[in-house]
Amino acid sequence: MAFDHSKFLARFVEEAREHCSRISEGLLNLENSPGDAEMLNGLFRSAHTIKGSSRMMKLTGVTELAHKMEDILDAVRGGKIVLTVPVSDVLFRGVDALSAMLERITAGDTSVEAPDALCEELAQAALIPAAGDAPVIPAVQVSPPAPVKPAPLEPAVEQTIAAVAESAPLPTPAKGRQVDYLRINAAKLDELIRLMGEIVSEHGRFRRHISRLSEIERATARHLKVVAGQFHTGDDEHKPLIEAGTALQLSLRQSVRSMSDASLMQDHLVADLQETSLRMRMQPLSTVFDPLRRTVRDLAHEHGKDVDFVVEGGDTELDRKIIDRIGDSLMHMIRNSLDHGLENGAERSAAGKSPKGTINLSAFYDSGCVTISLSDDGKGLSVEKIREKALAKRLFESEVLEGMSRAEITNLIFMPGFSTSPIITDLSGRGVGMDVVRKSIVDELKGTIAIETREGSGTAFLLRLPLNLAVFPLFFLSAGGKICAVPATALVEMISIQRGEIIEIVNKRAIRLREQIIPVENLAALLRLTNEAAAEASEALIVIIRDGEEKLGLIVDEIIGREEMVVKPLPPHLQGLRMVSGVTIGERDSIINVLHVPELIRQARETGDPGRLRPAVKEERAATVLVVDDSINTREIEKSILEAYGYVVVTAEDGEEAFEMTREVLYDLVITDVEMPRLDGFSLTKRLRDDDRYRNVPIIIVTSLEKDEDKKRGITVGANAYIVKGAFDQSNLIDTVRNLIG
Repeated sequence: MAFDHSKFLARFVEEAREHCSRISEGLLNLENSPGDAEMLNGLFRSAHTIKGSSRMMKLTGVTELAHKMEDILDAVRGGKIVLTVPVSDVLFRGVDALSAMLERITAGDTSVEAPDALCEELAQAALIPAAGDAPVIPAVQVSPPAPVKPAPLEPAVEQTIAAVAESAPLPTPAKGRQVDYLRINAAKLDELIRLMGEIVSEHGRFRRHISRLSEIERATARHLKVVAGQFHTGDDEHKPLIEAGTALQLSLRQSVRSMSDASLMQDHLVADLQETSLRMRMQPLSTVFDPLRRTVRDLAHEHGKDVDFVVEGGDTELDRKIIDRIGDSLMHMIRNSLDHGLENGAERSAAGKSPKGTINLSAFYDSGCVTISLSDDGKGLSVEKIREKALAKRLFESEVLEGMSRAEITNLIFMPGFSTSPIITDLSGRGVGMDVVRKSIVDELKGTIAIETREGSGTAFLLRLPLNLAVFPLFFLSAGGKICAVPATALVEMISIQRGEIIEIVNKRAIRLREQIIPVENLAALLRLTNEAAAEASEALIVIIRDGEEKLGLIVDEIIGREEMVVKPLPPHLQGLRMVSGVTIGERDSIINVLHVPELIRQARETGDPGRLRPAVKEERAATVLVVDDSINTREIEKSILEAYGYVVVTAEDGEEAFEMTREVLYDLVITDVEMPRLDGFSLTKRLRDDDRYRNVPIIIVTSLEKDEDKKRGITVGANAYIVKGAFDQSNLIDTVRNLIG
């Protein structure tokens, strides 16, 4: 649902005009009563409201001019400058300019810009030191421009692929021949890679057909031998029949051998075709790693942290399709490392660490796959904090959380909306990062994510990815008489043990493997297949799979082998099957399900204890939200957005009115501005936190105050989220609300 700014434009203009009138009238009154602090605060709030509302309406010119006026009024009320006649004059000119801009907006011109000369004059006026008997305080600097946003990661290759487009071809040193380059449309290259993948899959089926024919040829030879033995050796009547059968069997053997030889030659040709084709779309990871250097530098500088960003393995190559899709995931994890992982300089020094933190990003080849490691030397993940956050958000009951293993608790960070940040800000804390990473890496790219963390020492995320998206390495398994497949990236190892080595822990089965206790389940049981015969065998064949830190042993009937196959997505009407991530084509055009490893592990947790991970039950009713803002336009915008998504919204004009309302009603969520008459948003939040009924009710601060000290104050008074109006949009607000109350 798109947010229509035009719907609220007329109301904004009307409200802004009222505030301009108040500023003009207030400036005149202050000339007669220069010491009226309340009047001065009212002028500041009017300029602040215009700035905040115009930011939400994306009127950057009005925002800039109102911001300059707000800086002067803030300096005056802080005693840093005095409101002299020249200062009043420039403020009056600012009011006139604002009024003129509002007229142009009414006429339909929403791209109005603030007069540069006037903005410069306002900035200089804010720097005039106090004079006379007024206290002399160093002049406050004009608010710095917003930090430069990190450049977005450019796609490695857009609509065309070209090695290099040189004006003069490069000579080859050996023979002196020129090297020619040809631009190829990316869509055509993708189609070529797709066809190559189909050829590889078809060749795999061809090999299986030959293997089947070899079995038939051997069975035929055995059959002819038995038939010949049934006849007497000297029986001339059946001799021609036996000779004919022998000749046919020999011909079949020669044909099978010839096809086997041809298959061996095709193995080499198909392998060369696959390697050459994929190499055309392979690119070094430096194309996505290198732009992150600037991003990390800007983010670290913006948040006052000294960080050493170390990149290794940039020459490791991956399919361009994968590289294009991992940039956002890496960005999410880097933001988390900067915000949650790395401490500031003082905290690091107190913990005996170097004041300068380190983030390492590396890549290396790993058993036919590529592993990308992102680690930091920060404070690591706290299992207890994750458990407390899950309990506070009512994701699971307390007894369920107590029964979870460390790996299960750690994997909770991948749940949608989960975050251990004490407050939601524009950098992180919304819980919309790690679940996106998991979906991209595990669900879409068929990779895995593992977490290695130690509290106080740091955290490492290991992303294991296939080399390409054309064909996936799959292990084919048999369970309950059915053939299925699991991605090779999720498979740890395969072992065979005596069934007596399987132990019982509580109501779960497990095995001990190299000092680890690994839960074990029968794959046929998880898939709801009957497999009574396999249970009688003395040995158990176990395939160990992994999702993050969690491991699971699957008891299977047979491990058929490993092949690289094209994996087809499920059709739309079957995409609700969480246990299956895709399908591939097997022998005789049979459909083989590719199992979804995270869902297998989740199902295994619940086997034998169906209610173990049942989420806490929430009351089904529309949540009630209290919106507090002295700007009617802002209140109506927020109310309109929230009501469109099914929330019941009540509004208040200032903090004092809101506090009185909370004495009578327990709201599910409170959204408040900061700069308001009678009672500001910080004070309102603190009062609510002192009330036992509102101690755990989520509170969101939506304000124009964007300095770090303001955000820290928001944390101190107990806010759960802090949204700057300059970054305000519909999805921003709704995502935050859903994260806090669902």
